[in-house]
Amino acid sequence: MIAYLLRRILLMIPTLFGIMLINFIIVQFAPGGPVEQTLAQLKGTAVSSTANITGAGSDTIQASGGSGPGSNYRGARGLDPKFIKEIERMYGFDKPAPERFWMMMKNYLHFDFGQSWFKGGNVIDLIISKLPVSISLGLWTTLLVYLISIPLGIAKAVRDGSAFDVWTSTILVIGVAIPSFLFAILLVVVFAGGSYLHWFPLNGLVSGNWQTLSPLDKVLDYLWHMVLPITAMVVGSFAGLAMLTKNGFIDQINQQYVVTARAKGASERRVLYGHVFRNAMLIVIAGFPATFIGILFTGSVLIEIIFSLDGLGLLGYEAVLDRDYPIVFCTLYIFTLIGMFTQLISDIMYMLIDPRIDFEAREL
Repeated sequence: MIAYLLRRILLMIPTLFGIMLINFIIVQFAPGGPVEQTLAQLKGTAVSSTANITGAGSDTIQASGGSGPGSNYRGARGLDPKFIKEIERMYGFDKPAPERFWMMMKNYLHFDFGQSWFKGGNVIDLIISKLPVSISLGLWTTLLVYLISIPLGIAKAVRDGSAFDVWTSTILVIGVAIPSFLFAILLVVVFAGGSYLHWFPLNGLVSGNWQTLSPLDKVLDYLWHMVLPITAMVVGSFAGLAMLTKNGFIDQINQQYVVTARAKGASERRVLYGHVFRNAMLIVIAGFPATFIGILFTGSVLIEIIFSLDGLGLLGYEAVLDRDYPIVFCTLYIFTLIGMFTQLISDIMYMLIDPRIDFEAREL
């Protein structure tokens, strides 16, 4: 097992390098880079979400991503070419793309992610400041999705073909068909003062007077703000996992060892949870990394925008619009690392749940 873990960890290095390189190359062809953004702002023609040039005036800005220097910038007309070259130098675009990439990766190995170009401040500090919102959304959604999906999937497998199975399948199909962001808008219209009721707040993780509340009131206020966004994310996430659980259980229930266990007089509960559960849950565990990472880092982008929650999804969205490449590449680097280590943890859980699985013998 130790040898397998070491091989997997070593394999992460070229994987991470390749992901960063591919995305860096793609960015070189993206129009409207940070230099163009700054020039457009100086000329009053910028179209940007929150960009300002407070971070552009520092000589310590780390080179990261972006299109290379050139003279055909939009908005450059009428500006002194020397001034344009100075802006390129501020962003590190006076250097060729390969040199910028190597500088970026060298700094990232030391977890030095530099400064935001348009928001100002250290990139890692900005990300840490957004974590409470994203972690709240991700953890609560993942917890509820699994608490709902696994029991529902087991119940559907046991009652396969019954009226309960048909009706719950219909509900699941509707849940899959409605995008989470569209359901979020519906919740806002109905319950957050859109057109009907005003039962829940529309923005923020907590109320403005949260610091003055008692401990119990703080918890209730936090949960009050989480109801609508968590509901929107759960509805769009649990259907697939429920069907995966059902299919896994049905597949195992039809196996010969289940027939043998029943023939020996084992109770249905013993058969289901003592024999079937461990084998059927393997496929659910295999999907956990993708589910968790998807909910935590990508599934909440539109939800954060709709409910005005200042989390990682909104930060990344604004960074892409503003071409704030230090934030874009930093989040890509960190999320990729987390995703690979989460997959490794999933493999370890495989072996702990079913000792028959031996990754040592598998060729990578």
